Amino acid sequence: MALKYSRQREVIKEFLKTRKDHPTADVVYTNVREQYPNISLGTVYRNLTLLADIGEIQRLRVGDGIDHFDADVSPHYHFVCTECGSVIDLEMDSIDNIIDIASKNFDGMITGHVTHFYGICGDCHKKTLS
Repeated sequence: MALKYSRQREVIKEFLKTRKDHPTADVVYTNVREQYPNISLGTVYRNLTLLADIGEIQRLRVGDGIDHFDADVSPHYHFVCTECGSVIDLEMDSIDNIIDIASKNFDGMITGHVTHFYGICGDCHKKTLS
């Protein structure tokens, strides 16, 4: 069954494509509301959930209890700052060989992994040095 076109859903997706900071639903709502003042927070949440469920965006759960969203669905890694909470794309070579390492002592079949790196981002680190 094909998904019915929704202008609001498209605006949400287009907004996410302009961002590299992996915004929360509240940030998406605040920004999309500038273009669609009558959009509700519930509509934004439903559309983000739907887009994530059908694989058009990523929902990131990084341990802070808040869902973050990413329009880049290609395999890549994220860094989470433990000071300011920012979620940043981490440019690095693939570590898919970790599946082979994990599989050595596991009798099932591992089909993927999610890896987040944690620490202090460059901006927060600079603040501690000054």
